[in-house]
Amino acid sequence: MSSNPLEKLMGVGLVRQEPALRDEFEGLVRSGGNRLSDAANEKLSFESRFDLAYNGAFSLSLTALRRLGYRPVNRFVVFQALPHTLGLGPGVWATLAECHRRRNSSEYEGFLVIDEQLLKDLIASAGMVLEAVEKLEPPLEP
Repeated sequence: MSSNPLEKLMGVGLVRQEPALRDEFEGLVRSGGNRLSDAANEKLSFESRFDLAYNGAFSLSLTALRRLGYRPVNRFVVFQALPHTLGLGPGVWATLAECHRRRNSSEYEGFLVIDEQLLKDLIASAGMVLEAVEKLEPPLEP
């Protein structure tokens, strides 16, 4: 078995290989950056800001995974892979994983529990993902 963590994820069916596309990369970066920027707007509701920040973090995390030629089978994998796609540490991963759990609780059970600190941590973590993604070169077309 490969020592590449992303190939291991593929081996257990959590990601599949798919060529990276420059247009997709650029669209995901743009979408993630815009959502993260909008999440900072304190005139929006708390829930809207959380959704924007979470989905911005997801788009940016997906960008990093897609750039390496992998597509996730579920949303959570993009956060699991951050240490391997962007070299981001456990603080970022743990925050985004918790926000993913709470997002699912809201989407599937109608129960969202967030507070100001979690929203700040989410926006900060998503900002770290954005910084790392902005340093990446877009993929070459296959």
